[in-house]
Amino acid sequence: MIEAPDLSLAGLSPLLFLFGAACVGVLIEAFAPRDTRHPAQVAVALVGTVGGFVSTLLLAGTREVTAAGALAVDGAGLFLQATIAGLGALSILLFAERGLDPARSSFVASAAVPAGSVRDRELLTSSRVQTEVYPLATFAIGGMMLFVAANDLLVMFVALEVLSLPLYLISGLARRRRLLSQEAALKYFLLGAFASGFFLYGLALVYGAVGSVRLSDIQEAVTDEGGGTLLVLGLALLLVGLMFKASVAPFHSWTPDVYQGAPTPVTAFMGACTKVAAFGAILRLLYVGFGTDEWTWRPLIYGIAIVSMVVGAVLGLTQTDLKRMLAYSSIAHAGFLLTGVIGFDATGDSPGLSATLFYLLAYGLTTLGAFAVLTMVRDGDGEATHLSQWAGLARRSPVLAAVMTLFLLALAGIPLTSGFTGKFAVFRAAIDDGAWPLAVVALLTSAIAAFFYLRVVVLMYFSEPAGSSAAGGSLEGPTVGVPGLPTTIVLAVTAAATLVLGVLPGSVLDLAGQAARFVG
Repeated sequence: MIEAPDLSLAGLSPLLFLFGAACVGVLIEAFAPRDTRHPAQVAVALVGTVGGFVSTLLLAGTREVTAAGALAVDGAGLFLQATIAGLGALSILLFAERGLDPARSSFVASAAVPAGSVRDRELLTSSRVQTEVYPLATFAIGGMMLFVAANDLLVMFVALEVLSLPLYLISGLARRRRLLSQEAALKYFLLGAFASGFFLYGLALVYGAVGSVRLSDIQEAVTDEGGGTLLVLGLALLLVGLMFKASVAPFHSWTPDVYQGAPTPVTAFMGACTKVAAFGAILRLLYVGFGTDEWTWRPLIYGIAIVSMVVGAVLGLTQTDLKRMLAYSSIAHAGFLLTGVIGFDATGDSPGLSATLFYLLAYGLTTLGAFAVLTMVRDGDGEATHLSQWAGLARRSPVLAAVMTLFLLALAGIPLTSGFTGKFAVFRAAIDDGAWPLAVVALLTSAIAAFFYLRVVVLMYFSEPAGSSAAGGSLEGPTVGVPGLPTTIVLAVTAAATLVLGVLPGSVLDLAGQAARFVG
């Protein structure tokens, strides 16, 4: 007789909200009249993400394993789920911004039309609005929330595919620069398929070594028998798959192209939410599955962190496209996050884990805000992403330039911003755990990376606008769009959070410290 697995509906409520909203979005797409789809899809997606966020808050303090041990409801998982749901709701608002004016939407009116065709050019000014992106994004957010709660390698793989497949699709839906967008989507899909293959092969090796895919069983086997060759190889392959999603060098080759080619709201969504989800899965795999046998993964993470910081900081200096520059910034920040992973104490207090949780929240909000500003600066061919097009932006829009400066300073780790607090927390955790050489490398690469952030600030404030006359009479330059209510909300929330988490971070750091617990 087969017994039904135990299910905690309360513990599963964040996932039920997201996947329920995604399924409703599919039904709307199939049966609702075209004219009513957009507001309905935006409303359903926001209900799902906000509902998921609120339900994670209501579950605070819960520690249980449900779904026959496949899913964990614990402090770290709930903190990450709340972060993903909150960032997902803000991302949905960015998606909706230009849907209010269909001709200026970031998404192609019909994805099935060949790029560059006569029909494709006609659809550039069409009143049709792409609405399939909302259920796809909601499915991706649900997959991310499942990813960080998975207590089983097989469930983790399923969650990886659920979050990845919608991202492959929506990356190729840019309204302008269609070929670049489709090329980015194809690269993302092919390299993502390889990464998934690595993860699945690693899962098979771990199962062969342990006889189970449950993280608690893996930890028990590691404690009793130590890390064998097969288990270490399996862990390495699992990490390859997860590091790909986290944009960690040397598994980062897809990141600059996809960041540049995808619609900017999608880039913001990936840069914020996918980073949180990937690191949440890495933390759970290492600390729940292999935490008592740190020698198997600590040297590997140590080396990858250094490579990621150096690659992101050095190659970021050479970029002239702002989206590619932010892509290399994300690679460098992935290395900084790994310094927090090194600082984990598996026996009790978790300064590295709490610091990493805080850093993920701060980085996600800052990245989302930076890309929101990017959607507002435009030229005749759409968004102005070349650095030269940002020259003199402060003259055109002082407020927008000031907000972008705040986000860039936060990414650089300047004091009184959330970025400084996050970096200080993860670097201190690494030093306290004896990894001070890693912290030294992180400080040096932070100084290098600060150059390309400050270069944009100098361009905005101290350079003449493109095309301006020598006498200073003409102020030709980038066109600054007037943000609608959705983007205004995103900018207000992210800018306020960047300041508050830099000036008064204590309560959020305490919250992250209280949440820094896994249940196996």
